[in-house]
Amino acid sequence: MTEYLLHPRITENKDWATALFILAFAIIAITKSFNENRFGDFINLIFSDKYSKVYRDSSQLKSSFTISLFFVQVISFAFFIQISLNIFGYASKTDWLLYIQIITFLIFFILSKFLVEKIIATTFNIEEFMEQFNLQKITYRTYIGIIILPINIILFYHNTVSQHIPITIIAIILGLSILTYALSIKKYQNVIFSKLFYFILYLCTLEIAPYFFMYYLFIKGSA
Repeated sequence: MTEYLLHPRITENKDWATALFILAFAIIAITKSFNENRFGDFINLIFSDKYSKVYRDSSQLKSSFTISLFFVQVISFAFFIQISLNIFGYASKTDWLLYIQIITFLIFFILSKFLVEKIIATTFNIEEFMEQFNLQKITYRTYIGIIILPINIILFYHNTVSQHIPITIIAIILGLSILTYALSIKKYQNVIFSKLFYFILYLCTLEIAPYFFMYYLFIKGSA
């Protein structure tokens, strides 16, 4: 008599990710339809500084264009973090509960950091400069988030991915971030040098320390 061993079929639920990818592209499409000229300037950001010159007013931080693309940015970076963790063997890329935790942490981290920056800028009377500086950082960070969104889709639906790919993407992101800071510092160098002590304090406490501590906690947790 033949015995049959039944093994449970493990299926990964990717529907939630598909829905989020569609949502992200829907937000981009809607934003583009309502702000066609601005979106065109934004897409050409890597080739021209027209966007940063035209939309440099600090009030743009609260515009619907910036806020809507902020959500796309967060969705994209949260996917990239989870996919990277999966590639390095720390998590599953289809774990939607983990994705909620990551995106919640990202939103909390960005907004709390922005709030602290606001308080420090008000205290040192550099509020206008800091808002323009933040706007430029957010603009470039959003641009990077949109660029890696289609890359996330490819990595998410591809089963075998080399560890060199996320490392290369992270290196590119870091390089672009450093370039963004350099361009921002060059653009606002007169204001920065007049408030040099406060800017160094801001740079150390809010731009270097948070990422250093996150890296330390991650290394300690994975050890």
